[in-house]
Amino acid sequence: MSGPFSDITETIFADKSVLQESYQPDEILERDEEIDAFSHALQDVLFGYEPENIFLYGKAGLGKTAVARYMMDELRAEVTVRDETDDLHIHEINCNGKTLFMVVRHLVNELLPEGASPFPKRGLGTGDAFDELYRQLDRIGGTHLMVFDEIDHLDDADTLLYELPRARSNDYITDSMVGIIGISNNYTFRQELSAKVKDTLMETEISFSPYDAGELRTILRYRAERAFVDDVCDKSAIAKAAALSAQDMGNARQAIDLLRVGAEVAEREQADTITDTHIEAARTRVQRGRLQNKIRDQTEHAQYILETLAKLHERGEVPARSKTIQEGYERVADSYGSTPLTTLKSVQDHLSDLHMLGFLLKHERNQGRSGGQYYEYELDLDPMIVLETREEIVQASE
Repeated sequence: MSGPFSDITETIFADKSVLQESYQPDEILERDEEIDAFSHALQDVLFGYEPENIFLYGKAGLGKTAVARYMMDELRAEVTVRDETDDLHIHEINCNGKTLFMVVRHLVNELLPEGASPFPKRGLGTGDAFDELYRQLDRIGGTHLMVFDEIDHLDDADTLLYELPRARSNDYITDSMVGIIGISNNYTFRQELSAKVKDTLMETEISFSPYDAGELRTILRYRAERAFVDDVCDKSAIAKAAALSAQDMGNARQAIDLLRVGAEVAEREQADTITDTHIEAARTRVQRGRLQNKIRDQTEHAQYILETLAKLHERGEVPARSKTIQEGYERVADSYGSTPLTTLKSVQDHLSDLHMLGFLLKHERNQGRSGGQYYEYELDLDPMIVLETREEIVQASE
């Protein structure tokens, strides 16, 4: 008796992992200028000098994290053949959804000697965690590069970026050196930092621009050669995926997703070749997934506001004024045991940011002298995508 999988004997994929987000390519394509700027900023490490601070800016899917990982791997390899270098230690942490205390505690626990009790989750404050971090850095010595991905999502980035670069000049550490590599999807992140932090950082900024269609074709050809069995992917499919992504966000992640999902469509249809028709069929599914990823990329409180607007939509209460949204947002935040933002202005700032990112429609109202001028907001995407994504996020955190 045959089972539901009995007829599945072949696949068009040679290595499907090449098309997954977690895949780290051996070679970084179409980012030569960024890699060159990165290598110059890191060169002091090769001579035993204190490292520069470096910040990478650009929207999601433009290769920032992949380039950072590639550069860290190359630097690790290079220091092993250099006599002038100190011992190099690289610490990577994604800041999305984390507090400052969680980030510093993570670093401490990474540095503690084997068998030591982890730094406690409760009972001690962020200052205590910093003190322990400095002790462990000096215990180990050498050069420490701290890579903070999605640092724009950290609740108190100012404190982190003020403390660490000044640790040596303030004599908190004497036997080690620290350099910061920040990765941000928000081009305006630096503008939001305090003046004293900007003066302290003195960082090298590397901006990642969107890919054009030609660059995306190069990246997709590289992936397709490794992901699929020979001659299964038509050139037209690669061109179609590259063109669609270039017209949208210039996002390599989106282009790769289109190629992967298009291949899955072709496989279900038992087609011999992946064509541009399969890529077009994959477009809606990828757009939905991309929206879900964009929602996940937002801060915790921005997600609460999106969930509030989705619920207001379900009740037919949109477009809504910011005061109404604030009241609903406070109930949503309370339901998750989170302390809501306390001012209407902070909610309005989030609404402006979400509108700028394309999540919301903003309607200007003018009721003359009696009512004045104000704005109303509603979602510019399917509310069910918001609610389903929020449910998945909550379930994953439990």
